[in-house]
Amino acid sequence: MKIPHDFGLAGHSDADVAIHALVDAILGAIGEGDIGQHFPPSDAQWRGAPSSLFLRHAARLAAEKGYAIGNVDVTIICEAPKIGPHRAAMQDTVADLLGIAPDAVNIKATTTERLGFAGRGEGIAAQAVAALRRY
Repeated sequence: MKIPHDFGLAGHSDADVAIHALVDAILGAIGEGDIGQHFPPSDAQWRGAPSSLFLRHAARLAAEKGYAIGNVDVTIICEAPKIGPHRAAMQDTVADLLGIAPDAVNIKATTTERLGFAGRGEGIAAQAVAALRRY
C-alpha cells in the first residue's frame, strides 16, 4: 500500500521494503534463497512489479513444500513517514496476501534516532521474521 509522503522510494520493482523483507523471511525459512534469486533485478520483466506478486509467490512455494505460515512480524526502520496510522491497514493487506488472520501479522516501526542513511531520511529499511509450521 502507498503511504502519502513528500518523498517516495525508488527501486527496481515497487520498492516496498517491508514486503521484500517478508518475502526474504519466508523464502529463507523454507530454504529457497532470497527475493533476488526468484526475481532478479537484472531481469526487466520485474521492473515496477508489485511486491504483492513476490509475497504470493513465496507463500505458494511454502505451501508446495508443505509449510503453513503461522505468524509474521515486520519492523520498518525509518524516521518518516509515521507507520502507526497505517498499521492496521498494512496488517490487513499482508494477512490477505498470505491467506492468514490479521492477528497473525505484526507490523511495527522504529527509528534510528537520526543516525545513518535512514536517520538522514535517505531511505528506509525493514526486517522480518516468519514462523512456519509443517502440515
